[in-house]
Amino acid sequence: MTYQTVPYDAFLRPTLARLDDPGLFLVSQGQDGRTNAMAIGWGTIGIIWGKPMFLVLVRPSRFTYSLLEQSDSFTVCVPAPSQYDALLYCGNHSGRDEDKLAVCGLETVPSLRVRTPGLAGTPLIYECQIVHHNDILAGNLQGSIISEYYPQDNYHRVYFGEILALRALPDAEVLLEPARC
Repeated sequence: MTYQTVPYDAFLRPTLARLDDPGLFLVSQGQDGRTNAMAIGWGTIGIIWGKPMFLVLVRPSRFTYSLLEQSDSFTVCVPAPSQYDALLYCGNHSGRDEDKLAVCGLETVPSLRVRTPGLAGTPLIYECQIVHHNDILAGNLQGSIISEYYPQDNYHRVYFGEILALRALPDAEVLLEPARC
């Protein structure tokens, strides 16, 4: 599989659609080289400080959080429909307990601009350099959001990843088309 580099906003609409349903892979790598993938459904892409950014939210209770705290980068990989089962698995199991990539038969592909690899076969790989992080603060959050999403006070950390590269498979457009009934 040969990836081509494309502008960061070339696939913005299908990326955000997949973020909403069924989710995306967030890939992190610890200092020891251990790679992990988790499923994310919260995040966004935009311009901050004049740079394209991918913002992802991760709870401190997640294994991915510990890896991101050791790293300066992450990748976000948009799954093909054939990878939805692996995405579901990665969203329901912890990398603390097992090598989810091995269990799901997911292979990595080296990134061009960051240390963290992407997932081979995913139509899109966003390579992101962590430039900042912020914690969600209960005192600044609407009460209804707290009661619905944070009943156990497990607030997210928001990682700001400057998008240094977006790589796409040649058939990414076809793989990202909405399903037709």
